[in-house]
This record gives sequence, C-alpha cells and structure tokens, in this order.
Amino acid sequence: AANPDTQSEAYFLRETRSVRILFQLTGAEIAATEQQALFDTDAATFDTGNARSFLFAAVTLRGATYPRGRYAALTRELNRRFPVPMVVLFRTADRAADHADHADDTGGRVTLAFVRRRPNRHHPDRDVVGSVSLIREISPTSPHRAHLDILADLSLPARLRWLDAHGKPRNFDGLLEAWLAALDTEALNRRFYRDLFAWFERAIAAARFPANQPVALPPEEHIIRLITRLLFVWFLKEKGLVADDLFVEHQVAGLLKDYDRAAGDSYYRAVLQNLFFATLNTEINQRRFSRRTNSDHRNFAVYRYQDEITDPERMRALFAQTPFVNGGLFDCLDSFDATTSGGIRVDCFTDNASHRAGHSVPNHLFFGDDGSPGIIDLFRRYRFTVEENTPAEQEVALDPELLGKVFENLLAAVNPETRQTARRETGSYYTPRPVVDYMVDEALVAALTPADGDDAGAAADAAAGDAPLRYLLDYADAFADRDALFAEPQRESTIRAIARLKVIDPAVGSGAFPMGILHKLTLALRRLDPDNRIWEQVQREQASARAGDAFDIDNPADRDAELTEISATFERYRDSDYGRKLYLIQNCIYGVDVQPIAAQIAKLRFFISLAIEQQPSADAADNYGIRPLPNLETRFVAADALLPLARPAQRALGQTAAVTRLERQIADNRERHFHATTRAAKRDCRQEDAKLRAQLAAALGADGFSA
Repeated sequence: AANPDTQSEAYFLRETRSVRILFQLTGAEIAATEQQALFDTDAATFDTGNARSFLFAAVTLRGATYPRGRYAALTRELNRRFPVPMVVLFRTADRAADHADHADDTGGRVTLAFVRRRPNRHHPDRDVVGSVSLIREISPTSPHRAHLDILADLSLPARLRWLDAHGKPRNFDGLLEAWLAALDTEALNRRFYRDLFAWFERAIAAARFPANQPVALPPEEHIIRLITRLLFVWFLKEKGLVADDLFVEHQVAGLLKDYDRAAGDSYYRAVLQNLFFATLNTEINQRRFSRRTNSDHRNFAVYRYQDEITDPERMRALFAQTPFVNGGLFDCLDSFDATTSGGIRVDCFTDNASHRAGHSVPNHLFFGDDGSPGIIDLFRRYRFTVEENTPAEQEVALDPELLGKVFENLLAAVNPETRQTARRETGSYYTPRPVVDYMVDEALVAALTPADGDDAGAAADAAAGDAPLRYLLDYADAFADRDALFAEPQRESTIRAIARLKVIDPAVGSGAFPMGILHKLTLALRRLDPDNRIWEQVQREQASARAGDAFDIDNPADRDAELTEISATFERYRDSDYGRKLYLIQNCIYGVDVQPIAAQIAKLRFFISLAIEQQPSADAADNYGIRPLPNLETRFVAADALLPLARPAQRALGQTAAVTRLERQIADNRERHFHATTRAAKRDCRQEDAKLRAQLAAALGADGFSA
C-alpha cells in the first residue's frame, strides 16, 4: 500500500466493497493495432509524453451517495498507488438497499473521475497527483440531460477533434488534457451565462413593473432579484426540499384557471410569489390563504390569488413539502403604507388588482415561447450542484460560485448606460478563482501568524514558520497528519485566533472574497477541531461576553436563548460544517457594496452555503430538519464605502460616552436582527436600528463630525 495506516487509506478500505482493474491501455498496444491511426502516426513519438499509458478501474462503494470531496479523496488514494493516470468508475449501492456486503449490486449511481497529474520536480520519473474532476452520480436508468451531453463530449472522436483544433499532440498526455478540457467548469459557466443573458434581455423587454413609485427601480434590478430567488429555490429543489411539480408546466397548468403560456402571467403570481413569500418566508404552522380582511391586507405571510387557482388544497399540499427558510431573501419588499402615504410597491404581492397595476411577468418567460426557452427550461438543461468547487476538486456541474460569474456581469446591466461603461464605473469585474484563493491565503496567513509577545503556544507556532497555517488552508491534502503539525495548545490558540478575526470586503460584489474566507476558515476548523468541541466552547464564551458587555439589557433571556441555541446547533451538527459556517458568518465576515442588488447576491451565496450543510428530514413538525437561516442584511449592507467622514483634526471616532453607548446598542440590536425569524420581529429591529442610527448621527454631529 502506498499510504499505509493513514486516515485516507482507512476511509478507502471502509467504504469500498470491491476494486477491479478493467484494462490498461499502453502505447505499445496502440501501435500494434489499428487504433494507431487515431493517435500520432509515428509510433516512435506516440509515448514520448509524461503519461505512457492509461489505467481504467471500477470501484463498488458501500454507500448510496457521497459528497464530492469523498469521491475526490477516493480517487487520489487510488491514483497514488499507480505510476500512470487512472480513470475511475465508481458505482454506489442501490439507494433502496442497505450497506451490507450482501446488498443488491443492481441500481445505484455511477460517477466518473479523472485526475490531473504533473511530473514531480524532484523525481521526474514520478507524478504529482493534482486536482480531481468528476461527473458525479449519473443515474443509469434516467440520466440527466446534462450528464448525457457531457458524456457525449468525452467520446474519443469529439476529443480527437479538440486535439486537432488546439494543436495538441495525439498521445496520452494530449488525450488526458482533452478529457479534462471537456470537464472544464469555466467553459460550462460561460455557456450558461450566454444562455441566461439571452433570457435576461428577453425578460427585460417582456416583463412590466410599477413605474409611478416614490422609489422606482429599473427593470433590470427586478429581473436580477427574480433570478436570485429562483436560483436559490432551484438549489433547494436539488436537495429535495421543493416539489418538482411546481416547475412542470403541465402540472401547474392544471392548477391555474385559464392558463395561457403565450399571453398569461398567472404562474409568477399564483405559484412563485406564493412560494417565495407565503411558503419559504412563513413558518409551516402559520401558512394559510388570505381571508381578504383588513388584517390580512398587508400580511405578506399568507397565500394569495385563490381565485386564480383551480385546486387550492392541492397547491397547498405542494407548498407543504417546503420548509421555512427565513433569511431575508424572500421578504416581500412592499411597504405597509399605502402609496398615497409614501408607500412603495416592489413585489406587488396583493389580491387587489389595482394595487398591482403595471406589474406582469409573463408565463412564457418561465416555460418558453416561439423557440426561445424559458428560465425553467434553461435550468433543466444544466446539472446543478450545491457544493462550491475548489481548485483541488470540481464536479462538472453549475455550482454556487457560478453566481459570482453570472451576477458580476449582470450587475452592469442595472446601469442605464452601456454595459461596458457600467462595468468600468462600478468595478463589477469578476475576480478569477486563483486570484481570490491567493488573496484569501495571504490575508489569512498574515492575520493568523502569531505576533511577538503572544502566549507560549503561539510562540511555538511562530517558531515553526507559516507552513502549518498554509497546510490548514490547502485543499489538496485533506488527510494530512494534523497532530504532527499542531499540538493541542496550538490547535486551541489557532481556533481562538480564528474566532477573533474580523474580515470586511468594502466592495463585496457577488461575494467572491468573503466566500473564499468562509471556505478556507471552515477547512481549517474542520482539520483542527473535527468534533467542534473547542469551537462550541468558544462560541459559548463569546455569547456570554456579549451579554456582559451589552448596555441596557431589558431581557437577559435573549442571551440565555442564544446559549441554548448554540448547544442545540452543535448537538444536531456535531460533525458538520454547519456550526462552523454559521458562527463564522455571525462573528467574523462582513461586506459592503454601493449596489444594493450586489449585496443581495452576496447574501444569496452565503444562504446557499449554509443551506447545503443542513440534513433534511421527513418531519414537517420539525421544519423538515431545516434550521431557519439568519438575516444576513446585518452582515452585508448597501453603502458607499468610499464616502469620507469629515471630522475635526486629531479627533478619533467614538470618543464620547454617548457615541460608545449608541454603537453598542446598535450592535446588540443587529445581533437580535441576525436571529429574528418573524416579519414583525425583523420590522421592529429595522425600526430600532433606524432610530439608533439617527441618534448616533446627532451625537456625532454634536461632537463636531459631519458626513
């Protein structure tokens, strides 16, 4: 064995039922067959690349499904044992069978794994095993259309055409490069963006939104907000948390009166708005149709448009399969005030037809018309994954990071000038992932490297240099020996240093940098503290400290509830990244952007990152096992970070007791807002925040400051 007694080998032995070498293809075999014509015609030069053959293996696994990282670890473990590239075909157990050795071999899912290899700089006769690319969990009986397209593109004729078009050699090195190019998620993302942008332009032309408002938003912003909401729902659907029938036209057509794809607009109102506002943003036991009374007139947590639905109970039954998620993404943006009193209508979620005049999103934008696909048709063409790809492993599917690439470009369209001008003015340029990873690594190593004068454990870390920290932030070796790099005191001191971090991106865009911070810190915590024992204790200490530092606490039970919530989180997600991510977001990560829609997109990525860590259950009384998401508008805000604050010479911000007291009251109120789950509680927190900020502005003004 190449890696005896390691965690990776133990995991490999535990999870595999069988490993079979299917065949090995060498240059000599190709030269001796008619296949030589497919490759370089000169047999003497065919195998002059680094790779001299391919090995194909089949692995039968015990489990029914695995996350991307586990497949990648198994692929690396196999490839490290052989000097030539290995293509691995994984087969999982039947989802209906148990994991015992006598489980039925039929059924299950198939995963195809390729690994990038490069010559070892110190040992040219050896390879370094690099990133892994996966086509994950293909259904043999009902494959996804996207999987069929990818497999067709992997065929030998298609890849040989790619080699010729790109001037690559027809040998094993070239063929591996051609296969990896077919699995390139960058190309997949570009194709998706082109399709989505074509739909985006049609939607701007076809949809109508209220114009005579105190605050009239451009149609581009309405459409981007619709895409963010619908994409999040699609990711939830991938986890089985939203009924697929809600996105099947012939199913919803039977539930809507006089459904007309070409001329109607009832799908957005009766299906999507009810799903967004009265389902995803409403607790399960409070869901009902509006009684059309004064008390329900501005109650955005009740179902509407009952007159347009043929079978309201069937519709409710479909909605009932979805948990309450909270988070703010599905807050209805209509105000409580009437328009005559300065109120605004953004979503126009109302049974009063006159109050939604000028608002229409046609059915054909969702299900297509005249050969142009709708957005739901578009989503069904692609395979989505809820795990963000990393430099070390990627699934050939659209991951949440695609939102960064898509929305960084769509944001430019909000500006009425030309898109190129808008991109230049707003700075909305997508930062490539390798650049983000470099920025994140360097920032975190600098922030976490112990300074002179720190405690003895930190001093020991400093003496060892930054190599242990860089290991923590390196995706490539998930099973390295943590104990050899970090003794117990160093592990705890590093975890506490992570908990003290404050990271802010003043031009957050779609959230690429803070999302990179979240991923790398989550990876570090997972390696340092696999069972979350130290991390939980640190969170309890921080919550208690906030209670002791807060001013004018009228209800100490709020902090007791927070401590109880921390215990419940780690009891449920002891071995999960959920508690790591939740408390990193709560305590460490912040973002600002001048464009409100950019802040919403950043929040969306963090919502998805939290949602994917939760394990659904079948218990509706337990909200299907889903914990409601926090309100991230307290962490990602729309503001101009470049506006200076004029202040008297040699004066520091917040010197007076009044300013200090108001700052702490605002922070405490925003902690309550972070956890609020009802519309009324969130509204109260927003009103309190506005009042306190006005008082803070007055206090600063009295101290000689001006905005």
